[in-house]
Amino acid sequence: MAKKKPATNPSNPPPERTSRPSRKRPASAAAPFHDAVAEFERTLERAARPGGGEHYVLRLYVTGSTARSTAAIANIRTLCERFLSGRYDLEIIDVYQQPVLAQGDQIIAAPTLIKKLPFPLRKVVGDLSNLDRVLMGLDLRPRPAS
Repeated sequence: MAKKKPATNPSNPPPERTSRPSRKRPASAAAPFHDAVAEFERTLERAARPGGGEHYVLRLYVTGSTARSTAAIANIRTLCERFLSGRYDLEIIDVYQQPVLAQGDQIIAAPTLIKKLPFPLRKVVGDLSNLDRVLMGLDLRPRPAS
């Protein structure tokens, strides 16, 4: 059965449609999004700094002050000063003290080095004593042809 439209009565016109009042978000709700965008833009600017190449953002996850963790810290600092002098940010994170960060980056073994920038993201697991392997992981040395 078809539904019939009601007849319009000229003496009683239908009400005029008005637009709904706009609902503006409070400034506090927009701030986290804006902060995330600003942080992303700052990260991209750091990655594209002039001065001899790309800027590297590295994160090294360690487990306390074990021998492997201490060796990994010494190895990555030496490598960064030798190959990335002035072009890197290195953050060292103890998974015992900050397990949430390790979980967020899906760390299942330590020490683990993560290259966040420049893209693509790469992970190198171990004490970072194998220089060629670490350089390939950071894309500082071309991979051998297979």
